[in-house]
Amino acid sequence: MAEEIDPCSVAHGTAPAASTTAPAKAERTLVAVFASPVSGFLLRYGADAGFGGMLVEPDPDRAAGAKMAGFTVLGDMPEDLEGADVVVTDHHREELGAVLRDALATKARWIGVMGNPRHPAPHIPALEALGVAPGDIARVHRPIGLNIGSRTPPEIAIATLAGLIADRNSRPGGFFLK
Repeated sequence: MAEEIDPCSVAHGTAPAASTTAPAKAERTLVAVFASPVSGFLLRYGADAGFGGMLVEPDPDRAAGAKMAGFTVLGDMPEDLEGADVVVTDHHREELGAVLRDALATKARWIGVMGNPRHPAPHIPALEALGVAPGDIARVHRPIGLNIGSRTPPEIAIATLAGLIADRNSRPGGFFLK
């Protein structure tokens, strides 16, 4: 078992970090769905946090723009997502139901949709219309990320990644005093 490194010592520069760059083989795969300002930040920040990233964008014009920005872009949900974290970054897209249905058919570890919890969840009727079983629909997390009051695309990406990192480290996220 690897020696545990004290995060405080790493932050103060008195102990080396496990890695100062993204690991050669990422610990997890992060799949951002739909090219959006949030997905760009999510994939960039995720790479620094040890996630291998890819973007799923079914719209060819939007996919071309994301490719020009340097992202790995796929037109369809890949089938080999065992253990991946899938984050849908736009809940207003027409393709929402089909993309989620395809993600649910994989062995993705975690699937979530961004959205305000005070508004109806559009993914539920979209998946129901496609005949997805209620148990599978329940696997889709919404809202996602830590509640830090984020409003901008970079803040939303940070909150989302913080939740995924907490989960990766078997932590609940947030601050708890004991």
